[in-house]
Parts: sequence; structure tokens; C-alpha cells
Amino acid sequence: MPANQPDSPAAKSRSPRRTGIATGAAVAAAAAAVISLPGSAAHAATATPLFGPLQVTTDSPRADNGDIFLTPTSATASGVEILSPDGSRVVWSHLVPAGETAADFREQTYRGHQVLTWWQGTGLGGVAAGEDVIYDENYHQIATVRAGNGYSADGHEFTITSKNTALIVSYTTATADLTSIGGRADQEVIDGLVQEIDIRTGKVLFQWNSADHVPYGQSEQPLPASSSTPWDWFHVNAVKVDTDGNLLVDARDTWTTYKVNRRTGRIIWQLGGKASSFKPVAAPGQSLNTAGTIFAWQHDPEPLGGDRYSVFDNESAGTANTGQNSLSELPWSRTVTVKLDLKHRVATLVSSNDSPDRLSSPSQGDAQPLSGGHQFVGWGAQNYVSEFDAHGKLVFQAELPAEISYRAYRFSWKPTV
Repeated sequence: MPANQPDSPAAKSRSPRRTGIATGAAVAAAAAAVISLPGSAAHAATATPLFGPLQVTTDSPRADNGDIFLTPTSATASGVEILSPDGSRVVWSHLVPAGETAADFREQTYRGHQVLTWWQGTGLGGVAAGEDVIYDENYHQIATVRAGNGYSADGHEFTITSKNTALIVSYTTATADLTSIGGRADQEVIDGLVQEIDIRTGKVLFQWNSADHVPYGQSEQPLPASSSTPWDWFHVNAVKVDTDGNLLVDARDTWTTYKVNRRTGRIIWQLGGKASSFKPVAAPGQSLNTAGTIFAWQHDPEPLGGDRYSVFDNESAGTANTGQNSLSELPWSRTVTVKLDLKHRVATLVSSNDSPDRLSSPSQGDAQPLSGGHQFVGWGAQNYVSEFDAHGKLVFQAELPAEISYRAYRFSWKPTV
């Protein structure tokens, strides 16, 4: 797996046979655990650039004044970094242990206080092994969150909820009978899991497995040539809390965002993919892709309220999510905003922001809603970040000099030190 391809992994009719689930990594703990640290100093924390300053090409006074949060990753090192709003100055940086990768670095709220959170581990994009960490306003680690039930946390998502719980994802392997969709009877598959964990106690409060709710036949990822090659058919990459308290679970390889009942795990509706609950249409001036859908190979659905959602629309993915031999439904990546008509079951593409340089990003990416209708975008495998105003005008654009960052954010970080 290429070091900088977090989306690369090493057709179930209503329920083909599944056997022998294995854990995502042998090193995963048998149950969830939380480690609370009494203000230990952050290891290797500095205000020195990890990999060099951003190369800014557009910076308007209309841009948001929040700091920029990145996880710069090269072939040899990875870390977390906070930059000033214009990208010129390092506010704080921290290298993760050698051989590990950092992902999803952001500011969140835990027990009424602003905190810094990220994932660190190995194998991001495949069956990863890692943990999520929480640092306080003084840059001291105060907690570690691990997946439970024998699984290991994956780096695609670490969200702290208003209930002081953590929403995380994990990948696990299983064997499935795929003869009903033209596959083999003993195909190794990679299933996606979502867990909600009580951060204080480590108790798993909710667990959802893609294979229990979604037919394998919904996948857009071609079957592998060998039954022993794991088929990453679902590729969960996000879980968010919707405005009504239920969950949005995003699956890159089915081109679908699933709204999931937070109590029962039942799928309430599906946006996109082969079994979408909604007919896709485009508002004037907007265009569906060549497959006639609003998005493809997407990341990061965000609830905006009023049945509106934004999505980072990659429109491209390589074989087995490697970024190689990419398949594309549009020649460039974009972000999209979708309005759902729940009564008439119509999804309308109401607006989009194209990659400013018309680049295609075959992996990673996010689209963060900001105040005033602005949107901050990390272009994933294309090592750029952008900000658009409420009218879609580009007000900030910068390039990471050599590295990539799985996601990118802006936050008004105000540390106490």
C-alpha cells in the first residue's frame, strides 16, 4: 500500500453466507479502553514547521480567520500541525511515533472544554491498527480512545458528540459467498464498522457492521481476481451526527451516504448509489456526473440543516482504492451541496465548488462548513486547500509543498498557553 494513499486497502444478494470474522488487527485490544493521563507533556511538540510552510496563491480579506489544521504526511514521517490563518506561521506541531500516520486532526469539545483530537496508527486506508487521542488546551494528552469488541480504530473518523461519546470507524475482514453477484463462494471481504464509545468508561454503546445492513451487490468496486485478495467493497470513511440525532454513515465504494437509526442500526434512507432512496436531479447551472449521479467515490457528508447536506465529491478512484488506474465520472473533483425532498424522494444538486485547478483527487478529502456559508476544502491526494465564500467565490488557496493531508480544517483555536 502506498504510504500516501489512505484510501487504498491491502455482492451480497440480500444476505449471502458470511463466515469467520477476523479482527482488523491482531494487536487490537479485546475490549475498548480509555487511558487518562494527568497532564503529561506532549511528546515532540514544537512550533517548528514539520514539512515546510504553505505556498499561498489566493488570500482574500473575505477569508475566514480561523487557524488551519493539517496532518502533513510524507513517505517517511507524519504529524499534526496548526498554522496561522494565512498559512505563514506554525502555531503548534507534533510528530506522531515513527512508522505511524496521523489523520483527522481537529478542534472539538469534550466535557465543556475545547480539545485537540486526532487518530494515529498504521495501515490507514486498509485494515488499520490505531487509536484516537485527545489533548487539552495546554497541549497535554488527557485521553486515548480505542475501538472495542476486538477491533482497532481506523483513521478516517473521530468525532466527539455532545454526549461526550466518540464516533469512530473500523475495518474488519470476513469470508463471504458472492456467487449471487458473480463472485466466489469463499471471497475475502473488508467490512466497515461504526462504533459509538463512551470516552470516560470505554464502553461500546453502539456498533454497526456494513455487511449486516447493505448488500454486497451495491458496491461499485470491481471484484478482485483472487478470492484471497480482500475486496474492499464498502470502504466506510465517515460517520456524522445528523441534525435529528441519527447517524450519517458514508461508504466510498457504494457511492452512498446512509442515514442510520442510532438506536436500532436500521437504514432510514440512502443518498446516492445503486439503491438510492432519492431521484438525483441538478438545479439550473449544475450538472450530474456521467453516471447520472450527484457524487461518486465521495467523502465527508456534512449536515447543514433543512435537509441540506454537503459532500466532498472525489469523482475518481483507483483500482482497490490505490489511486492507480483511476476510474473517473468527471474530469475533476468538487464539493456538492444537496437538498433532499423527503416527501417526493428527490435529491437536488443545488450548488458545487469545482477544484480551482480542475484537478482530480482519487483519494481522501473533506468539505468543512464554516460560518456565513463559507466552506473550507482539503483536496486530499491533491495537496491543496481552498476556501470558498457563500457564493462559491474562491477566497483562499494554498498548496502543501510536498506532503498530503487526509483532511484539512479551519478552527478558531485559542489555547491557554
